[in-house]
Amino acid sequence: MKRETLQVINEARREGRAVVRAVDLVSGEERLIDPYDDTSPLGHAAAGAARADRSAAVEVEAREWFLEVYNPPLDLVIVGAVHIAQPLAPMAALAGYHVRIIDPRTAFATEDRFPGASLSHDWPDDALAKTPLGRRSALVALTHDPKIDDPALSAALGSSCFYVGALGSKKTHANRLERLKEHGFSDAALARIRGPIGLPIGARSPAEIAISVLAEMTRELRAQPDQGQTAKPA
Repeated sequence: MKRETLQVINEARREGRAVVRAVDLVSGEERLIDPYDDTSPLGHAAAGAARADRSAAVEVEAREWFLEVYNPPLDLVIVGAVHIAQPLAPMAALAGYHVRIIDPRTAFATEDRFPGASLSHDWPDDALAKTPLGRRSALVALTHDPKIDDPALSAALGSSCFYVGALGSKKTHANRLERLKEHGFSDAALARIRGPIGLPIGARSPAEIAISVLAEMTRELRAQPDQGQTAKPA
């Protein structure tokens, strides 16, 4: 690896940006690719590798490349230290997420209830202004309280996070969308919110709902269109 390549990769890490190092397996040519902005065939292959969190050898336009993925950590923001959040936080941590709990209600967001999670008692808009959501972030709003959930959802819709979900019935979600529409969000923007949250697996208990939420997050993170490249295991 060239020194200048390592410098760029380290800078991307410090800034929380994804980068993919592509190496031609025949010529040794080296390229650094932004997997979110590069629309070339090799860029599409890099996007797939980054989305899968998997370095791999690929064939693109009759050339063999090895794609080495450097992703920032996965980030889950749970707004509302409620019962569903308690199983969701450790499940997400096991899946590789750094978990943040945001709830201004100090009696709910405690270390006893959420061991190992990062806790914030700020209001969501303040907390997310301090540590913004990125492309590897997911946000779930669980409180049912518009004063807490709506500012969090507004921040999420203004970000590049890959998943936005909100707890509540279809009626609750319809009312939520009307409120957010009054704040200027378009139908296309509001369609990003998964509500009712989670895959429809018939979940009933907090743990089952947490499973459905994490499953839906995983689908959003990993699903990608077929870009036509031929991948080979690393």
